Amino acid sequence: MELRALRYFVTVAEELHFGRAAERLDIVQPAVSHQIARLERDLGIRLFDRSPRHVRLTPAGVRVLEAARETLAAAARVRVVAGEPAAHLRIGVAPGLTARLERAAELLLDEVRPAQVSLVDLPVPARLAAVRGGELDLALVRGQVEADGVRVVRAWSESLLAVVSDEHPAAGLPAVSLTNLDRADLRLPAREEDPASHDAVTSALHRAGPGATGRSGGSVLTVLIEIGGGHGSWTLLTAEQLAGFAARRVRAVPLDPPLSIDGHIVASLRTPEVCVSSFVRAFTDSPDTEMA
Repeated sequence: MELRALRYFVTVAEELHFGRAAERLDIVQPAVSHQIARLERDLGIRLFDRSPRHVRLTPAGVRVLEAARETLAAAARVRVVAGEPAAHLRIGVAPGLTARLERAAELLLDEVRPAQVSLVDLPVPARLAAVRGGELDLALVRGQVEADGVRVVRAWSESLLAVVSDEHPAAGLPAVSLTNLDRADLRLPAREEDPASHDAVTSALHRAGPGATGRSGGSVLTVLIEIGGGHGSWTLLTAEQLAGFAARRVRAVPLDPPLSIDGHIVASLRTPEVCVSSFVRAFTDSPDTEMA
């Protein structure tokens, strides 16, 4: 039994489609089918029910899947202990994480297994799909992630700030309460831009008290330009999000009481625990990171 066959089996089990599995593995479909058939012969069991319309795991296949993932993870840990260098670490990101990324890149270079970081800017759904498909090693996402086939780890928390024009009455205050801001004037970036972050902000608003959430639409930059126009509108962003844009004529004011949203690391289910732990150490704000 070869590790390659187990890797092919896990990929087919995740895709439930031999063609898509072959695309992920960057090989031809007959090679995948051959390896699965060989693995079934070696184990003496049938791993998949196949028909022209579907591919499904058999009960035996479900049991083997968990063991196969554990075996692949153990093999990866052996390579880590042996000191095998990492070519590079591909991270899916969005604008507004510059300082955190710079700090994390330095920490990852100091790990036992140093990693060179490559950044890929993708929308959240594409980020998750790329992690699941193996095109990315991990992704960073603000807000809760609901996705199958990936592991989600809470790694940091960011305070939300009220962003207003420099002519807004709250611009010169040391802090502002949401009760002193007109919810009707709230402007949020379109949910399509970043669903997880948008939902996290609206959830924080609801926890703070009842009220409409204003209007959503456009990118973060579009919202900041509108606010800078001095029409009384405002938004909620983190300091890291705001730092990602050269916004003029706006002020960021802390909230009282404070509101925050969580940041998560999204990794493949095949990523060894030792690697996930190093990612968390690199991106977390505190040592008491919680697993999601």
